[in-house]
Amino acid sequence: MQPKTHILVVDDDEEIRLLLDEYLSKSGFQVTTAEDGVEMELFIKAKGYPDLILLDVMLPGDDGFTLCQRVRRDSQVPIIMLTAVSDETDQIIGLEIGADDYIAKPFSPRQLMARIKALLRRAHIHEDRDEQPPRTIDFGDWRLDTLSQRMVNRVTNRHHDLSGSDFALLMLFLSKPNEVLDRDTISFATRGREALPFERGIDVQLSRIRNRLGKSTEFPHYIKTMRGNGYILSVAVEYGY
Repeated sequence: MQPKTHILVVDDDEEIRLLLDEYLSKSGFQVTTAEDGVEMELFIKAKGYPDLILLDVMLPGDDGFTLCQRVRRDSQVPIIMLTAVSDETDQIIGLEIGADDYIAKPFSPRQLMARIKALLRRAHIHEDRDEQPPRTIDFGDWRLDTLSQRMVNRVTNRHHDLSGSDFALLMLFLSKPNEVLDRDTISFATRGREALPFERGIDVQLSRIRNRLGKSTEFPHYIKTMRGNGYILSVAVEYGY
């Protein structure tokens, strides 16, 4: 029997923990809850990383941002940040430090489930693929290792380990080189949903990817903005198997 997908819920609100535990358990997930960063890190130390983490921003002691940064030092486990409904700053900071998505409180269980399933599909936890993805992808000065989700500059040997959402975004561009991708296409690939009006998350991700790619004399622009249409990866791509 295949083990259940394991979700770690980190929130200091006991009512929210109980509700999420009940709802997610009935939906077929294994659920562990923690009320703060201390309990979260004790669990990870004892059991290892779960398949997905729901992480509240406002926690006693170390806040969700700090905990997210610590997780990202060692793991690319999908992370959904639970944020205040009106605080766009929390949402942007969470994405900048490596969270994969955010959901604002109060949220509906169905909305949360849609976000969870989208991230798990992207993380290949519930998805059987008929086609084997390329082991490496070369583009410009860079080589992406699709198993480790690490990109290495073949000239300087500089490297970056990508979070799940950044890896999904880069893979989207690499699968469609020289093709214009609009914001909804990007949002579906990285979050499993259409882009929300005035959403800044895509801009944050694109900026982070562009900064990591940098530029060189031969490759001054990897991802170009096509004003009013979307974005395009403007370099040749080679796949290695």
